[in-house]
Amino acid sequence: MAQSPGEPVTAPYATLTFKVRILTKYILREVLWHALIGAALFTFVIFMRDVGRILELVVRNSAPLPSVAEIFLFTVPQALTFTIPMGVLVGILIGLSRLAADSEVTAMRASGLGARLFLKVVALFALMAWLLALTNQLYLAPLSSESLARLQDRLKNSQASYEVQPRVFYEDFNPNYVLYVQDVSAAPNGALWKGIFLADISTPGAPRVTLAQRGIVSREPPLQNAKNGRSGIPGKHRHPGEPGSTALRLHLINGSQHDVDPKSPEQYQISTFEETDISIPVPEPETPEVSSSPPPGAGQWRHIAEVPTPALWRLAHANDPGARWFAIELHRRFALPAACLVLALVGIPLGLSSRKGGKSTGFVLTILLVVLYYFALLTGIGLARQGRVAPALGVWMANTLFFVAGAWLLWRVDRMPLEIASLRPLWLALKGRIRDRRQRRRGAFQRKVSRRYFVNTRFPQLLDDYVLREFLTYLGLILATFIVLSVVFNVFELFGDILRNQVPAVTLAAYLVNAVPGSVYLLMPLAVLIAVLVTFGLMQKANEITAMKATGISIYRAVTPVLLLAAVIPVGLFLFDQFYLPRANKRQDQLWNAIKGRPPQTYLRPDRKWIFGRHSTIYYYEFFDPDRDQFGGVSVFEFDPKSFEFTRRLYAARAHWEPGLGEWVFQRGWQRDFQGAAIRQYRTFDVAAFAELAEAPPYFKKEVKQSSEMSYQELRKYIRDLQQSGFDVVRLRVQLQKKFAFPMITLVMAVLAIPFALSTGRRGALAGVATAIGIAVIYWITSGLFEAMGNVSQLPAMLAAWAPDVIFGFAGGYVMLKVPT
Repeated sequence: MAQSPGEPVTAPYATLTFKVRILTKYILREVLWHALIGAALFTFVIFMRDVGRILELVVRNSAPLPSVAEIFLFTVPQALTFTIPMGVLVGILIGLSRLAADSEVTAMRASGLGARLFLKVVALFALMAWLLALTNQLYLAPLSSESLARLQDRLKNSQASYEVQPRVFYEDFNPNYVLYVQDVSAAPNGALWKGIFLADISTPGAPRVTLAQRGIVSREPPLQNAKNGRSGIPGKHRHPGEPGSTALRLHLINGSQHDVDPKSPEQYQISTFEETDISIPVPEPETPEVSSSPPPGAGQWRHIAEVPTPALWRLAHANDPGARWFAIELHRRFALPAACLVLALVGIPLGLSSRKGGKSTGFVLTILLVVLYYFALLTGIGLARQGRVAPALGVWMANTLFFVAGAWLLWRVDRMPLEIASLRPLWLALKGRIRDRRQRRRGAFQRKVSRRYFVNTRFPQLLDDYVLREFLTYLGLILATFIVLSVVFNVFELFGDILRNQVPAVTLAAYLVNAVPGSVYLLMPLAVLIAVLVTFGLMQKANEITAMKATGISIYRAVTPVLLLAAVIPVGLFLFDQFYLPRANKRQDQLWNAIKGRPPQTYLRPDRKWIFGRHSTIYYYEFFDPDRDQFGGVSVFEFDPKSFEFTRRLYAARAHWEPGLGEWVFQRGWQRDFQGAAIRQYRTFDVAAFAELAEAPPYFKKEVKQSSEMSYQELRKYIRDLQQSGFDVVRLRVQLQKKFAFPMITLVMAVLAIPFALSTGRRGALAGVATAIGIAVIYWITSGLFEAMGNVSQLPAMLAAWAPDVIFGFAGGYVMLKVPT
């Protein structure tokens, strides 16, 4: 056909170029949004572990809002180190799988566009992600780690808002001091303490005891000298601004100090005062342990992750025994961002080949590839740390393997397409069983439909089975993804200890097996939230909800099976927490100690040296043998609860329980009876018994357990026993209420997700996942904030545990009633 004189020669090329640009934007948008949502979701799952600790630090130290924002901002870069490559893989696999499942890839190939177009588009996307991950890994992550450590130190050292609970022994103010307060109330400039017992145990056998009827606590800098008193109270004074110099200023009123010479017990001094001041160091919250400390030569940095990259480069090339460790960390900072490129290379052919599975195939492939990549990465780093291979070879081993595999799959995708859904030789038997089961299920459905009932129950129906199958499918995939992410992150954190302590693979496997149940319990509400949003969002997008309405089925009837299942899941979680999870958590802690190289911890702690008796009695001992029921170096303080003055003080070198008498028999000791501030009687004894000291040996054998290692009944009894003995149970009370409150949030999340799913369904499952992330972030921050306030007694335990459920439950019910049925 002849060309007209005015027709441009490049018209077909220009048309093709225009189409390619449109398709490029379309593919890039599909991949990018899935990657962003996946990275955000994975980051939040990792971030969930630290939300409670961060919020408690904020509440306990009354941190201002800028500091709160800084804490959250500094925590994110460490999580992005792992989640950016995973987000790239999710975006490519799910995005391309969706295009392949909808035959859009086939249409593009039919128009002459092969895998090269997808390679160019995804390469551009992967390159942008690599630059972002590289910037984060080389600059932001070390800077944020160091800044977070400084911010936590500043908060702990600049605030003095520690809340002392009444009838609790505090031994963490100072290694040589023990504080007990009988009652606490509010005061204009701080807190008013009543009935103060302060013991200086610098000399363990003869503690110096200070008693006061009242004390006013303020947050002012500590004073250096006592005033208006007959006797100054010795304290450890520090200059304001020094590290650890924060102290509570305690103004004592109407008290006395008791001092005895351990070598000459007949010498006993009592000093009274009307008013005096003393400074008590504020306890600092425990900082979480790091998985690996810096090797020698790290200088000022407490963790190798805090070392800036330029300094790390110098340390890695220094002539030092620890240079290998720095070289491994240096290569790791470059290798993890490069995972964006190699995972994209593998993800392109696999995504284009999953024509029948769609997004579900993308989820499954993501799980498998993440496990394989991080297993290869950890194996290579382990070999490098053991000195078997060079640091560069070990750290880059995973990237090398995935690069080779991706290049081979990409070469094959256009020549001999890899149909993932048609790999029957690998799983023919499994698919045959699934097919037979489906046929039996169809036959059961047909019998169910044709069966005549004496009573028409109208539940369950075929629609209910369809909705539940869709919901359970997405719930299983999402929960499996979360579990894999948690396992990978846990192994990566403990990997340094695994190599250092030569932990056997059996021990690591047992630890992971016992850690998975706790992850399932913690992540189930989030998984239910996302599964509900995705299930009904896809139904709304496919107009299945509209079809249900057209046949006279109400929205409430359509969501009934999911709500019923969501109501059953909390019961299952509670029973799971009652009968199985405590043993798994206990076993997990034991294996964690083994991996860390720590000695096994006993669950009986008879070394609690301060215990409050059943009456107005305080016991202090240097040693207790729980097998023989014997004390060593025991002191007993009896006081008048009204005036808070000593009525009697006992000391014995030894004491043992006599079952026949049902009493403690004290040996080689002395007794002093008081009347006010005067000694009424003093006597020594070789053997003596006191019938009023009736606390039996089991009273002193208190178990130390975590709330996660006890059922509801065990935790309730544990709180009652500890409270009787004068131990802090505020945090345990909150956890007791959360035994019921946390499982119930699963039902609340399902109710809250349904209206959002129906409103965002037109935009597909992607909008549902984004909505789920927003809801989950708000809930977990709210729940963590209420729990932290309950832990420091700013809220009652029941309110702290149940308030998030009530707030989100009412919100979900209100939005649910607004949905057009």
